[in-house]
Amino acid sequence: QIISATVDNNRMLLDIDNSKMTADDFRMKYENELVIRQTVEADINGLRNLMDDLTLVRSSLESELESLKDELIALKRNHEEEIRQIQSQTGGDVSVEVNAAPGQDLTKILNDMRNEYEEIIEKNRREVEQWYEVKINSVEEELASIRCEMEGQSQEYKMLLGIKTRLEQEIQQYRSLLQEGTQD
Repeated sequence: QIISATVDNNRMLLDIDNSKMTADDFRMKYENELVIRQTVEADINGLRNLMDDLTLVRSSLESELESLKDELIALKRNHEEEIRQIQSQTGGDVSVEVNAAPGQDLTKILNDMRNEYEEIIEKNRREVEQWYEVKINSVEEELASIRCEMEGQSQEYKMLLGIKTRLEQEIQQYRSLLQEGTQD
């Protein structure tokens, strides 16, 4: 009976140890997944803030472009009005030819500015896209590493489970031998 109780006690201790190892394994897996989740959420929030900033910059540039267009239209009107006033004052009697250097073409200037801003916006978009890709690749590599580690832990757990099963079988054999010995 003492040996049987000792065997039972050892089996219970083995079960307790196995349960503790399993609980620790699951706790570690949970903590690893939680850290990954928090990292990804932080990255996503950072990227959202960056996208918001870029959207603000773009809308600011677009509104500046619109105001420059309006200013160009107003300048053209004023110029045409001044020409009409000068022509009405001179009465058409005097014809003056001026060989002045041609003025800057405001439409060309605006188009150049628009092209420059569009290039800046496109460059910023490409940089953000590259940054996203680098982050995503980094997270995917980390995830693959963790999956590989989890697979290793799972195999180790299965191996320990096999050892536990063999030990339980040995305990059962000893118990059978003890019972046969006590019956004789």
